[in-house]
Amino acid sequence: MNDHEYLLSNIQNIKGIGKKTGQLFKRKNINTIFDLLWHLPTSKIENSKVTNIGDIQIGKLQTIKLTPLKYNFPRIRRLPNRVVCQSNDIKIDCVFFNSYEGYIKKILPLNTEIIISGKINFFRNKYQITNPTQVKESNENILEIQNKYSLTDGLTINKYNIIINEVLKELPDLDEWLNDDIKKKFNNIKWKDAILKIHSLDTKEILKSKYYKRLVFDELFAHFLLSSKIRTKIKKIKKSQKIFKDCKEKLIQDLNFKLTNDQEAAIKIINEDLKSKSRMFRLLQGDVGSGKTIVSMIAAVNCINAGYQTSYMVPTEILAKQHFSFAKKYLPKNVKIEMLTGKSKYADRKKILENLKLGKIDFLIGTHALFQKKVEYNKLGLIIIDEQHKFGVRQRKELSEKGGNNCDVLVMSATPIPRTMMMTVYGDMDLTLIKEKPKNRKKIVTYSKLEDKISEIIRFVKKEISNKNQIFWVCPLIEESKKVEQQSVVNKFKYLEKYFKNRIGLIHGSLDKDERNNILNNFLDRKLDILVSTTVIEVGIDFPNANVIVIENADKYGLSQLHQLRGRVGRGSKESYCILMFKSSLSENAKKRINILKSSDDGFIISEEDMKLRGYGDLLGFKQSGIKNFRLADPILNEDLFLLAEAEVKKLEMKGDNFSKYNKLLKLYDRASIINEIT
Repeated sequence: MNDHEYLLSNIQNIKGIGKKTGQLFKRKNINTIFDLLWHLPTSKIENSKVTNIGDIQIGKLQTIKLTPLKYNFPRIRRLPNRVVCQSNDIKIDCVFFNSYEGYIKKILPLNTEIIISGKINFFRNKYQITNPTQVKESNENILEIQNKYSLTDGLTINKYNIIINEVLKELPDLDEWLNDDIKKKFNNIKWKDAILKIHSLDTKEILKSKYYKRLVFDELFAHFLLSSKIRTKIKKIKKSQKIFKDCKEKLIQDLNFKLTNDQEAAIKIINEDLKSKSRMFRLLQGDVGSGKTIVSMIAAVNCINAGYQTSYMVPTEILAKQHFSFAKKYLPKNVKIEMLTGKSKYADRKKILENLKLGKIDFLIGTHALFQKKVEYNKLGLIIIDEQHKFGVRQRKELSEKGGNNCDVLVMSATPIPRTMMMTVYGDMDLTLIKEKPKNRKKIVTYSKLEDKISEIIRFVKKEISNKNQIFWVCPLIEESKKVEQQSVVNKFKYLEKYFKNRIGLIHGSLDKDERNNILNNFLDRKLDILVSTTVIEVGIDFPNANVIVIENADKYGLSQLHQLRGRVGRGSKESYCILMFKSSLSENAKKRINILKSSDDGFIISEEDMKLRGYGDLLGFKQSGIKNFRLADPILNEDLFLLAEAEVKKLEMKGDNFSKYNKLLKLYDRASIINEIT
C-alpha cells in the first residue's frame, strides 16, 4: 500500500479500531485515516500522575483510582447523572451532565477499578468529580498530556489520543507538490511537519501559525485545481457552432423593455458561448429582481433559431407555469413551446414525449421531470437550469453530459454570495454577474417595528389593500418542528382573520404541494389580499401586485435571508415596503444588521456583511445544504489564501499545465470523488 492509499484507507485499518469503534468514528464523519487528521484538538489536558485518595486536593486536577459501586440516573432531565464510587474507604461521586446512561455504564462498569481524571470538588460533605476529562481501565497507559477533542459518546479521550498518536507516528512523508515560491510563503514547512505541529500546538496558536496556513493553502489549491480540470475537460469537447440572428432587439421591442448594461453584457457573452466551438458551462448569477429570466429567454430563442431544442428546468410547478405563460405570450409565434411537470396528465405527457423525440417541440419548460430517463430529445442544444436547489460539483458535471456534445448549459442562481464563497461553490463554471437593477424598479423602503406596534402595521396594511395592493406576512420557523411552525402561522392567521375576513390565505410546511399551489394561484389571481406563510414563498415567482412584506421575529433570520424575502415584493412599478417586526429592543449586532439592510439593496454587499457577522456555513443555510465542504479553510479568515490559490492556478492555466503532477494531491483532497473521471 503506497502513502496515498494508506491515508485514504478505512479508519478500521488503524490498530485498536474494530467495527464498533469504526461506527463511532463515522458519526463524526471520520471514515478514512486522512479524515482523522483534520479533526483538530479543542484544548489540552494536563493529567497529573495517579494520586493517592488520601492526598487529593480540592479545586485541583487530579488523577485517582476508584471503583464504581452504584448508578443514580434521575428521571428528571435537568438533574445530572451520578455514579457513586469508592477509593479505599472514601466515597466519591462522578457527576455527568448531558451524557447518556449507556455511555456512562460503558466507561464506568460497576465493581471494576478505573483510573479517572478531573477537578476535585467537595459538595454536601462528599468528594465529587464533574464531567471527568479522562476515564480508563487501570491497566491502560496514562498519557500525562492529552489533547481534548470533540467526541461522540462511546469514545473516551484517552482512547482517542492513543489512536491519533498512533496515526501521527505512522504519518508518511509525502513528495512536495508546492513550488519554491509558494513554499517560501509558508517558511518552507513540509506537509507532514505541518500536520504534526497543528496536533501539538496550543489551540490558541493554531489559527495564527504558518503550519495551519500551509495546510489551508493545500486544501484551496487542490479545490481550484479540480475546478480548473473540470472546466478544461468541458471546454475540450468540441461542438458544432450555433449560427443564428440575435432575437434580442425584436423581443425587447415587443416587451417595451429596456435592458440594463449588465443584461446586455450577459447576453453578449452567452451568444459568444453559443456560437463558439467549445461547450458553454456558465453560471448566470444575479440579485433578486435583476432580470435574469429575460436574459435566459433570449438565449433560448437564439438557440432555437440555430435549429436546436432548448430545455428550461425550474424547481417548482408554479414557477414552470409562470415561465410557460410568459414564453407563450412574448416569444415568437413560430416557436413551439410545451410544459412538462410531475403533474402533467398521462395522455399529455405521452404526446409531449413523442413530439419531443420527433423534434416537433422547440422549447420544453418544466421541473426535474425534464430529465427523467424516458425523456428523449431530438436535437437538444441548450439546457437552462434555475438552480434554486443548489447542485453540487458532481451533479453539475453529470448535467453537463446530459445533452451530448452539442448541448450548452446555462445555470441561474438568484442567491448573491460573497466572492470567496462563489469561488468555492461555482469554481468549475464560467461566471457572469448581473448586479444592476432595471431602471423602473423602485427601492423597497424598509422599516423596523416592535411587535407591540402591530395595530399601526394593521392600519398601514388596510390602507395598502384599499389601494389594490397585496401583502405577504411571514412568520419564522421557531424550531425544527412542523407542529411548532404550523402553530405559529395558524395562530397569526387566526389573529389577522379578525381584521381581514375571508381575503387571507395560509401556507405552511405541513400542506401538500397541491394545496400550496392552489393558495399561491389564488394569491396570484388576486382572490386573496394577504398571504400568511413561513419562508416557503417561492423564490423567482413574480407577484406583481404584492408591494408589502411583513416579517415577524426578523432577528431570527440572517441578513441575506431577509434580503431574499424582501425581494418577494417590489416586482412591479409601485412603491414597496418591507416591515421587520421584533419582540423586544434590538441587540447591537441586530441593529447593525438592520442598518445594513436599510442602507443597501445590493445583495452582494449584503451577503459580504452577512458572512462577516454570522460566519461561513451559516449564510443562507449553506451549512445545512452541504456546501460548507472545507475541512480547514474559511472564506472570512483565509480570504488572502483563497486569492493566492486562485492566482496560482491561473498561472498554471496560462502556462498550459495539464496538472498531472498534482494528481496525488487531488486524490487526497477530492471530496466529490470525481478526480478519476477527469484525469
